[in-house]
Amino acid sequence: MAKSTARHGGRRRGPGSSPTMRPPWATSAGPSSPGAREKAAGAPGAAKGDCGDPGDLQERPRRAPPRRVSRLWPPPDAPSPPRAMRPGGVRSFALELARGPGGAYRSGERLCGRVLLDVAAPLRVRALEVKARGGAVTHWLEGRSVGVNAVSSDYAAAETYLRRRQLLLRDTGGTTTLPPGRHEFLFSFQLPPTLVTSFEGKHGSVRYCIKATLHRPWIPARRARKVFTVIEPVDINTPALLAPQAGAQEKVARSWYRNRGLVSLSAKIDRKGYTPGEVIPVFAEIDNSSTCPVLPRAAVVQTQTFMARGARKQKQAVVASLAGEPVGPGQRALWQGRALQIPPVGPSILHCRVLHVDYALKVCVDIPGTSKLLLELPLVIGTIPLHPFGSRSSSVGSHASFLLDWGLGALPERPEAPPEYSEVVADTEAAALGQSPFPLPQDPDVSLEGPFFAYFQEFRYRPPPLYSEEDPNPPSEAMRPRCTTC
Repeated sequence: MAKSTARHGGRRRGPGSSPTMRPPWATSAGPSSPGAREKAAGAPGAAKGDCGDPGDLQERPRRAPPRRVSRLWPPPDAPSPPRAMRPGGVRSFALELARGPGGAYRSGERLCGRVLLDVAAPLRVRALEVKARGGAVTHWLEGRSVGVNAVSSDYAAAETYLRRRQLLLRDTGGTTTLPPGRHEFLFSFQLPPTLVTSFEGKHGSVRYCIKATLHRPWIPARRARKVFTVIEPVDINTPALLAPQAGAQEKVARSWYRNRGLVSLSAKIDRKGYTPGEVIPVFAEIDNSSTCPVLPRAAVVQTQTFMARGARKQKQAVVASLAGEPVGPGQRALWQGRALQIPPVGPSILHCRVLHVDYALKVCVDIPGTSKLLLELPLVIGTIPLHPFGSRSSSVGSHASFLLDWGLGALPERPEAPPEYSEVVADTEAAALGQSPFPLPQDPDVSLEGPFFAYFQEFRYRPPPLYSEEDPNPPSEAMRPRCTTC
């Protein structure tokens, strides 16, 4: 029996074998019926030869890749629709405060402002309300390892200081139609008597804001928001903040278990309270009894403390610093009022239950091979500066005793010399004094600088009676009270 072979696509097919499937490009190359082949042969651009020729795939034009559509819609360069065509017919909806964006408020004051609404067409409004909110918030995460797993704890706390609401257009169940044009609605809030200064930190903040909400039927509400600043006054003209602050520390310098001597530090400042922009005179004494040189430094450090669920999180930052000259072995250095200026920083926050902002003056001595010797003096940054009259006597007195305690001599401010006699007494008064009814003594033995002239000047007015422990006018025996028990 003769073996029959068939050639299909360059492959041999034996007897009993099933016909192989055509590749996709072979089945779609042309029609299978003779009539369709003739039509395909007569059509322009028809493939010549066998319809299963793989060369037909190269002759076909490739389809262009799909165009990538931007996810931003509308595109950034697309023109914005006209104001009159915006949904709802509202051209603008804004909120303004009476003191402007840079104004600050304090507790007990009145917060005033206005809501501006610009309408392009008659607008149906259901209600218009303004809310004032303010409070302190803290939040942070702490992670720890439990076996092979990592567990994070979430700490959060909040405290509200301001919560007010005012209706400018009341919701009566119906709607109010506003005509086209610009509309202005005034509002006013009374701030509470106790607030906390605005603050922005890494793990917490104290914020105050005003929100205006426009409610319309079948349309999402339109909102406007404005943030304002609150600065709570901190008066440093109090006895506690005018008291001097001092301290002393000492440390043994060691290197590889070897005692290299003692380093002592003592520092003092004239008061505890300061305001931004003031200069802190730092008085310090560094006694280096070791065998290595040391370097003294001073800095004002801000400490932010965040509290939540019984846990605390602190963050420190240096706001001002100064460095002194190195102190050699066996030498002693004295700072006689080194100036350290306080930059513009926020005041201290001491009366908040979720966060605190504290300041301190840290005077340290860098010792090679040993941890630094640190002395910390507390500070309070206030908003009301030192009063020039009310606290001058106390501040000058404390400053004088402060200087004398440190052995720095007399006061740095030298008293002014008294004015000349001619500057105080005019010529006419001098002439009138020349015609005094009290003639000058003619005796040359009488000195003009004796107590004679001092008598008239000192006792011009009647002097007060002398103090005596014994009563010069004792009461009589009849007037004396008698003991009733005797």
